[in-house]
Parts: sequence; structure tokens; C-alpha cells
Amino acid sequence: MQLTIKHITHYAYDTALDYSIQRLLLTPHSFASQSVKSWQVSAPGMAQAMQYRDAFGNKVHLITSNPGSGAYDIVAEGVVEVRDVAGVVQGLSVPVPDAVFLRQTAATLPSEPMEALLQGFGSAARAALPFLHELMAATHGAIAYETGTTHAHTTGAEAFAQGRGVCQDHAHVFIGLARKAGVPARYVTGYLVADDVSPAAHAWAEALVPDLGWVGFDAANLKCPTDHYVRVACGLDAAGTAPVRGCRRGGTGEHMSVEVRVEMSQQ
Repeated sequence: MQLTIKHITHYAYDTALDYSIQRLLLTPHSFASQSVKSWQVSAPGMAQAMQYRDAFGNKVHLITSNPGSGAYDIVAEGVVEVRDVAGVVQGLSVPVPDAVFLRQTAATLPSEPMEALLQGFGSAARAALPFLHELMAATHGAIAYETGTTHAHTTGAEAFAQGRGVCQDHAHVFIGLARKAGVPARYVTGYLVADDVSPAAHAWAEALVPDLGWVGFDAANLKCPTDHYVRVACGLDAAGTAPVRGCRRGGTGEHMSVEVRVEMSQQ
């Protein structure tokens, strides 16, 4: 399937912005089941941006700018062709050792109630594919999808305790429990278009399955990623994979809004 994507991050300030430096994780990779046909990122300072791949293999743009105004946009857009391979990720280079993805962060660290859920699975086959599917289902059942109930800094344990959250929270809980079970797991950002939900930026998890490799698990939607998903970046948790992250001088009263459009296009 071929998907056309436009992701706009709009910043507005009450006073003029003097200077900003931002790290952008907005560029998808081509690998076995995903082919980037065209892609561009537009932003103040983009012409002089530093480009590199980080330790997780993500394509990074580091931009500095002096907008001299109170508003600007960062726009990522392009066309990506994706094949449905039941979530299996092949042909993608991630330089860090797989064991790095056993490291818990504040966002993924399981609480005692989360660990109690994990204990119900036993320990015989925790690295096997059936276990990860069961863990995905358990995570989906433990957290009802409800927007506005959590925020960017909510931990997986907090979302689990209240039983409500969004895709970020489902991913953090799944990752934390997979790591607790000894399975390397990583946080993934990208895009999703589906028949029954609005097209949007999205987050899910990938876990390492012996003799198969990395496989995606979207606990929010109770499925492995299909050709309706575009993978952009991965890391240890949501904070490390934020599409736009940085700091500024000047520009009081920041207002940020995001618009994402994902459409199925003619091939």
C-alpha cells in the first residue's frame, strides 16, 4: 500500500523568538517491507541542518535558527510504500546491541501491579512469540483507550493504575513488562491510517523474538503493524523518540499544535 503523509508542527509565541535549536526525528527509513518513495522536511534553518544517524539508527536533523518572529512551522511530508508482513522488521540497521533494549526507563519501569499481571503468564516461554501476543492482549485489556486522560510525561505505571491512556501508554506498559520478562523491547513512532480511526501520528512497540527477529506489537489496536503503518524512529521510550525536541531563547508563551494527514494514494 502507498501512503501519502503530511505532518505539520506549528509553533506560535506571544513574543518574538530569538534563537532555537531542535532535534527532528521526522524521516522514515526504507527497509524490507517499507520503501520511502519521496520525503522532505521543511523548517527554519533546514538548509544548514546537521544530518546524522543516532545510536538507534534513526535519521536525525539538528537545526538551529533565528526566526525573528512569533510563529513558524515544521513540515514533514512524502510518500511511503508499505507491505504487510505481520509486523516482522527485516533489513533495518539499529547499531546498538539488542541488550540495550532491556534497560528500563522511568516511563517503562513496571509497578508491582504490573508485575503481578506478568506473573500470571508463568516463565516457561517468555521469549516466544505466543507470549508476546498474550502480553499485547493483556496490555490492551488493562488500559482503555481514552484521549485526554494522560499526557506526554505520564509513565506506563501511572496509566496502568488508572486503567486509561493512549498509544504511548500502551507501548510503555508492553515494553516495561517485556523487558521485565527478559525480552528486549523498543518504543517506535510513526503513522497509522485505518478505516475506523482518524489518520494520526502513532506509537507502538517492537520486541525481539528468537529465530525471527524484531516484531511490532500495537497494544492500543491489538494487532501487529500492517501496511497501514509507516515506521519512523525507535528508542527506549517516548521521550527519546519525540518527533521534535529542543530548546529556545526568547519567545514567551509557547503554543504548539500538530496536524497529521495520512492518505492511501494511487500506486
